[in-house]
Amino acid sequence: MSEDHRQFAPSVARNRDALRDAIGPHLPQTGTFLEIASGSGEHVVHFSARHPGLTFQPSDPDASARKSIDAWSAGHHNIRPALTIDATGLWPITEADVVFNANMIHISPWTATEGLVRGAAMVLPTDGKLITYGPYKIGGQHISDGNTSFDQSLREQNPAWGIRALEDIDALAQGHGFAPAEVIDMPANNKTLIFVRL
Repeated sequence: MSEDHRQFAPSVARNRDALRDAIGPHLPQTGTFLEIASGSGEHVVHFSARHPGLTFQPSDPDASARKSIDAWSAGHHNIRPALTIDATGLWPITEADVVFNANMIHISPWTATEGLVRGAAMVLPTDGKLITYGPYKIGGQHISDGNTSFDQSLREQNPAWGIRALEDIDALAQGHGFAPAEVIDMPANNKTLIFVRL
C-alpha cells in the first residue's frame, strides 16, 4: 500500500465552507486561481469542486506540504501539481487571474506579506484579484480577546510573526496598484480582504 501524504489542518474543516462562499462571487468563470502558501492543500480541493471552469494552481515552499497538496488534488482535473513558491522570491508563474492566500500573513515575517502583494501585482491583469484571509487588527486594535491572546502566542513563538493591521496591508496593496480592500466579516473573528488590480 502506498503512503498517504495527505495532511489535515483542523482549521480548514471549520472555515472552508464560509470561505468558499465568501470568495465565490468574486471569482471569474474561467482563468487561473493561484494559491500562495497552500499548506495541506485542502482549501484548493474544496474550492475547485465549486468552480470547474477555473484552473487552480496551488503552491508552497515546503516539500512535505507540496506532497500533501498533490495527494489531495489527485484525480481533480482542474488542479495543477503544486509549485515551489516562496512569497518573498521570484515566482515561477507569470500570469494569474486570482491570487489567494489564507492564514500566512500572521505566521510569517512582514517581508512575506510584502512579497505576496508585490508578486500578485506582477502576475494579475487589470481587474484581477488578490484575496487574503485571516485575523487582522482594525484601527490598531485587536477585535477580540481571543485575537489578543493569539497574537501574543505568535510573537512568543517568533518575534517577526503576529496579527497585522488591516490598514497596513491596505496601504501596501494600494502602493502596488490595487484598489482599497473590500472587507468581508468571517466567523471566528477573521476577515476576507478582496483587492482589485487597477
